[in-house]
Amino acid sequence: MQVYRGMDIGTAKPSPTERAEVRHHLIDLAEPEESFSVARFQEAGRAVLTAAADAGRRLLITGGSGLHFRALVDPLEFPPADPAVRAVLEDLPKAEATARLLAADPDAGSWIDLNNPRRVVRALEVLAVTGATPSARASSPQAAAVRAYAGLWPVTALGVDPGAQLGGRVRRRFEGMVAAGLLAEVEALAPRLGVTARQAVGYRELLAVVKGDWDLDHAIRRAVDATTALARRQRTFHRRDPRVRWLQWDDDEATMVALAAAVLEEAGWTS
Repeated sequence: MQVYRGMDIGTAKPSPTERAEVRHHLIDLAEPEESFSVARFQEAGRAVLTAAADAGRRLLITGGSGLHFRALVDPLEFPPADPAVRAVLEDLPKAEATARLLAADPDAGSWIDLNNPRRVVRALEVLAVTGATPSARASSPQAAAVRAYAGLWPVTALGVDPGAQLGGRVRRRFEGMVAAGLLAEVEALAPRLGVTARQAVGYRELLAVVKGDWDLDHAIRRAVDATTALARRQRTFHRRDPRVRWLQWDDDEATMVALAAAVLEEAGWTS
């Protein structure tokens, strides 16, 4: 969500001072009205990674989204979309859509959740646009490499997990954002937030305050709950990645830096 201009406080965007000290990429690339897909993020991010690799430089990829991380470093492929085709498919009854998919690919249920109508429609859309069934896509060399966590570049990954302290840290972080003016930021952006941007955790809940549907205290509780749930899903996602080295949490920042530095030194980082 840091790709969106104006969404600063609620995305914990690095400050102008921080960005002057350390070069950041993929910040402020789009207006909040735009739909910024993972495929678009992948294209922009891989251009940065390729340039860095060609120059012999290392980069830090930071954040929580497992899908966006893997879209950068692994051979994930995102088939093209066709909104007109999707609109027709979305009007199909769930049973008919599932039947159509299974008629084209009897083994589709091995690769997608047939109980998820959105995924069934997406599979039918990809089939209509590209001719590729879920089973065919899953049998590609790229898909096999993704399942094996075989990346496009050498990766040293660190996971920081506060464990039982997660809920308290999330609450304090979000309350700090509200104190820093997040509600005013959401109110100013509300008329401009597109379909993607308005789904950002924190913005979604405070939009209900702007509309008058919720009071601020209720929205804060909902946002903290949603953020905590998101963090737990992210943790579960990354736990499956064998490349991630998990660091034991410590409240002392210097200790955390030393733990990370030790892993990086072991991996061959010299500075």
